[in-house]
Amino acid sequence: MGKDKTTILVTGASGQLGQELVRLNDDLIHVIGCGREQLDVTNLVQCREVVSEIQPSAIIHAGAYTAVDKAETDVDEAYRVNAIGTRNLALASREQGLKLCYISTDYVFDGTSVLPYNEYDNTNPKSVYGKSKRAGEMMVQSLSSHYFIVRTSWVYGQYGNNFVKTMLKLAAERDSVSVVQDQKGSPTYTLDLARFLIDLIKTEAYGIYHATNAGACTWYEFAQAIFEEIGSPIRVEPCSTSQFPRPAPRPVYSVMDHSAIRQNGLQDLRHWREALTDFLKDRAI
Repeated sequence: MGKDKTTILVTGASGQLGQELVRLNDDLIHVIGCGREQLDVTNLVQCREVVSEIQPSAIIHAGAYTAVDKAETDVDEAYRVNAIGTRNLALASREQGLKLCYISTDYVFDGTSVLPYNEYDNTNPKSVYGKSKRAGEMMVQSLSSHYFIVRTSWVYGQYGNNFVKTMLKLAAERDSVSVVQDQKGSPTYTLDLARFLIDLIKTEAYGIYHATNAGACTWYEFAQAIFEEIGSPIRVEPCSTSQFPRPAPRPVYSVMDHSAIRQNGLQDLRHWREALTDFLKDRAI
């Protein structure tokens, strides 16, 4: 007897992660992607209508206000999308009895730790973006009964703009590049993250998860690895965060411990360097 297809509604379908998720359609999973044009998450009536019409078994809420620096002055809009929009989906999913997976961020932490952040460590966001994403987490926790909150960081992939693509462009244009060496985190390949999310929502192991590629590095070390992989002679000069002041504070240390993945017996994401190698190989094909 054939298995029924699981239908998953993905918000933010035109973003880096959203596009990756939509590509994972197979015999068992039917992914329906909604960009802002198809679903304005800030509109509660529309959220209810679309969810009711599609009748998914789960929603992966990857849509977000992600302009980290702009959010410092565009405060209301950041909260409208990241908090109110998430509330709307939490309500719509609860009313239909659906699973809701909310994609969150390392920015919910203040970055002052010297040890990887556990899922249950206190959050203390310093930027408007981080605060608005934490508000979204709170909406999910208080309004949804079947939820996954997945915090990730330093995301890159085939779609949209990201650090890896920027470095590849600079390698073709310059002899040297300055990269911040006093921020440490974990790069995350969207394909690995998307596969993990699909596996996660098939379970009922609800709660908060930290999901990044394994291992950690500084942005400077990440840039060095990219250039090594492509055999570029470009020089990488280390610099400090203070040399590149930006409106929104970045977490200095945002490495996250994957204790929930281990405790729930799930498959962890591979090492970031291995993921980077594959990403660059796929791009070259």
